[in-house]
Amino acid sequence: MEKKELLEKALAPEADVPQETEKHRSKFSSLVSAAGQKTQRLVSKAAKAADQNEDGKLDLGDAMTIMTSAGSAAKRFMVSAGELASETGRQIEFKSLRPLFPAEICLDGGGLPRFIRIVDRDKKFAENELCAGSVGFRSSHGKTEMVNLFRDSVQEMGLRFYPDADEEFYFVDPSDPKFYLALEKYFDYLKIAQVNELQKIAQELGAKHFQVTFKEEQSSLLKEKARAQGKLTKSSGAEVEHDRRQKQYAITEIVAKMDFPGHAPVEPQLRYLRNDQSIQTLISLRMNAQSPLLHQTLMLKMSNSSGLKESEAARIDAILKGLKCAGNVTVVSEVQNESRRYLEYDIEF
Repeated sequence: MEKKELLEKALAPEADVPQETEKHRSKFSSLVSAAGQKTQRLVSKAAKAADQNEDGKLDLGDAMTIMTSAGSAAKRFMVSAGELASETGRQIEFKSLRPLFPAEICLDGGGLPRFIRIVDRDKKFAENELCAGSVGFRSSHGKTEMVNLFRDSVQEMGLRFYPDADEEFYFVDPSDPKFYLALEKYFDYLKIAQVNELQKIAQELGAKHFQVTFKEEQSSLLKEKARAQGKLTKSSGAEVEHDRRQKQYAITEIVAKMDFPGHAPVEPQLRYLRNDQSIQTLISLRMNAQSPLLHQTLMLKMSNSSGLKESEAARIDAILKGLKCAGNVTVVSEVQNESRRYLEYDIEF
């Protein structure tokens, strides 16, 4: 009887299971079902990704397709790396050549330095696409940067040169930023230019006579003058001072002399002497109709109008020495000599 009861209880319907237990079982079944669906989707995606030939099977063909795709990606990476290396090399070469292009130069704004070099366009610039259209290149010499212009480009840039563009080193004319003077002829040219301007001033101011005398004071005489001044006494002072004045200038040369009929003054346009205060005063006095000037003698220091200072000359000498182009006479010594040169200007109206 007991066995019969146990059998009937085991075969009894699940309706006798508590309601709470049934709820937990239903929730657990839903979770298992959802997990199964997600797993199935992941497996399906993985299989589809691996099935490269889309035949529904994972085989050797799929493996070969995957390897081929990886090889193509690697090849593309190698090409990109090669292009990057090539571009980096071009940038390094460009920085080494340092080509100069017209767009980098503003002539009206003083885009070029005062001291330049003119060279022939050599092969490394003529045949390199990085330098196509360049008019020169930059070079560094210690702390100083120099502009080197190609000889075949300077005329197109609107620049002028004295005596021509066949020299190598040039310094800018103090009155015109587009006019460059050969360094070796710089001071000789300015001497002639200043004398010519003094003649023009005399003509336009209506002078009847003028004379320009070139004078150069030697440095040795300057030292003697200083010693003589230190030894002056009351008894011999006048005699020593007179002797000093006679020997002050070692070179004296009349470089211009002319007579005119004279006329009413016309104010001249100055170029090289536009900043000389004594010349400006001369013109102002002559143009004053209330008190016309009849005679004037001026001593003009030539270095005041040259534009090349000793500090710049020292930098130029350093560049020339580095290029092994230095001569027997340095630019600094030429500037120092110029500081001892004068133009005596005597004018009568």
